[in-house]
Amino acid sequence: MLPDRQSASGEIDTGAKLACLSCPTSFPEPVRRVDTVETHMSWVFLTDYHAYKLKKPVRLAPFDARTLASRRRYCYQEVRLNRRLAPDVYLGVVALCVDAGRRLRLGGEGVAVDWLVRMRRQPARDMLDHAIRAGTLRQDDVHRVAARLAAFYQAAAPVAIEPHAYRAGFARDVDRNRRTLARRAYGLAPRPVRDLCAAQQALLAARPDRFDERVAARRIVDGHGDLRPEHVCLQPQVCVIDCIEFAGALRIVDPVDELGFLALECERLGGPAAGQQLLRSYGELTGFLHAPQWRRRAETYPGLA
Repeated sequence: MLPDRQSASGEIDTGAKLACLSCPTSFPEPVRRVDTVETHMSWVFLTDYHAYKLKKPVRLAPFDARTLASRRRYCYQEVRLNRRLAPDVYLGVVALCVDAGRRLRLGGEGVAVDWLVRMRRQPARDMLDHAIRAGTLRQDDVHRVAARLAAFYQAAAPVAIEPHAYRAGFARDVDRNRRTLARRAYGLAPRPVRDLCAAQQALLAARPDRFDERVAARRIVDGHGDLRPEHVCLQPQVCVIDCIEFAGALRIVDPVDELGFLALECERLGGPAAGQQLLRSYGELTGFLHAPQWRRRAETYPGLA
């Protein structure tokens, strides 16, 4: 039975939902134990073979999941968007219901009081970040990741955007990075941050044609938005999970920009060679590095060669 805890709006208390979802008997399949992982936007409940994600009822702009309807919408968006790169992982959306006896149940009949994304659980040992840290990453693994992403980006519909708006977005991001990295909490020397951001702004001003060419070639697509090693699974069929579902603007990317971010994250984890090979494999698969302007850049930055 539910404890008599409801909000002023009549919603079931979040604590009651968490208690229910932490109990092995609350799930439709046999479960031996439940492990809970909390992020700033969700709780994830890990069972033997599945993962269930419950959105937090919070507002963290542009994420606003304070209402039941918004959480349901975000769940369906997450499944739809992530099936592009992980169709066998994202199984669907399941309701957390209160039945006639005031019992919380995952699925089944009753009044829906929340919604969860149901996923097939991926072994931690198969993730790219684990392979980098463990020193088990093979060249073939990186090539398979590059091939999976190359196919994804080539099949993605181009995003209609004006060249000046695309460049303006970069300028805003650079300025936001400068202000953020200047905070004392990060302990960074201010001058290198200031000089790096100034150099980026100078490139935007001096060579707008480089960015405009990518827009004109219809290379800007609806991508992943958060491409990190911990989101890449190296199972025989490579899959990529956890794209950004709550803000479409954050997924509007040049594939090379997004791959550069993944390469940087590989380097941060101690795998710079993996990041370099990722970019090289992508270039070989797509012909990206055969364009004259990118051959010149590869000569300047050997990591792209």
